[in-house]
Amino acid sequence: MTKHYEVLDGLRGTAAVAVVVFHLCEYIFPDSASNPLRHAYLAVDFFFLLSGFVIAHAYDRRWPAMSIAGFFRIRLTRLHPLVLLGLLLGLIDYVFDPFAGNSQNAGFWLIAVNAVLGALLLPAPDLPNRFDATHSLNSPSWSLLQEYAVNIAYALFVRRLGVRALAGLVVLSAVVLGLSAVGHGKLLDGWSWETFWLAPVRVCYPFFAGMLLYRIGGIVRMRGGYPILSAVLLAIFMLPNSSYTGLMDAAIVILAFPLVVAAGAGSAVTGRLAVLCRFFGTISYPIYILHYPFVDIYAHWLWQGNHDSVTLWLVSTALVLGLVVFAWAAERYVDRPVRAWLARTGRKEVAGDPPAPLPPADLPALPALQ
Repeated sequence: MTKHYEVLDGLRGTAAVAVVVFHLCEYIFPDSASNPLRHAYLAVDFFFLLSGFVIAHAYDRRWPAMSIAGFFRIRLTRLHPLVLLGLLLGLIDYVFDPFAGNSQNAGFWLIAVNAVLGALLLPAPDLPNRFDATHSLNSPSWSLLQEYAVNIAYALFVRRLGVRALAGLVVLSAVVLGLSAVGHGKLLDGWSWETFWLAPVRVCYPFFAGMLLYRIGGIVRMRGGYPILSAVLLAIFMLPNSSYTGLMDAAIVILAFPLVVAAGAGSAVTGRLAVLCRFFGTISYPIYILHYPFVDIYAHWLWQGNHDSVTLWLVSTALVLGLVVFAWAAERYVDRPVRAWLARTGRKEVAGDPPAPLPPADLPALPALQ
């Protein structure tokens, strides 16, 4: 039986919820230095690292019994139903947002082109009030595109690399990531047309490093892994800004995150903590891919008027909790039945397909409406 890393599931959920809070706090605290989770955008790189580890664990031993087409079918079945649901929510949000005013008056054909390309996860022309985003109707799709691209690279040639060749690829991609982070000043980008070049840079090192970590058996045994490592992640996300933020971001992704994943893979949980990890693993992908249309509406509501602090925090807390429930319901009543139907109507799915690794999750902040 394939081992299931429950603590990694839990950490994925911890980081996913942190991303939601991070985006809401962007609007409460316009100055990024005041955002309590100011570095939660690094969750994107953590998710890519988890993805490489889990993909290697789940599929390395299935070749050549599994075809490349079969691998692609499994990944599409696992990821794409919620991509389409997120696109639908984003389309509804863009057309009917009650707080956006006249800021989203795009023509029918521009919206239609964005919808069609968004369904294919392809970049599309920027829509009004979406601030140069490559995937205007549902911003998380920019990172799903990178997830798909690196999955294709894995299936076509990276899976064939030995440990030494893979290590060389990891070192090379680490150098590129480090230079890019220092030169750009941070790793919070890749979602816009202007910074789209950074998206493939961000995916390569962590994904390949996650693969290498699995292949060399990079596991650190520890007790109490889930609460301790969750605290470590939150502490990283709360680090202060400085003139060396780019260097710090690179060091965290290249050095710290592999250690967190290694320790998570070497930890075990039982009882209620195991139930919590499984729940967080279940809601992690849907809360990521579905949350941003709600964040858009929240931002526009926030900019509509002067809200007292009590109302602001009550609405923000209710939104986070509501998104957790919504993500669970979407997985249970939409994603799971659709995937089961696809598995029945297509060719027989390879047994034991694990939960999808969470695609990355840093999204654009929307500047205040003028």
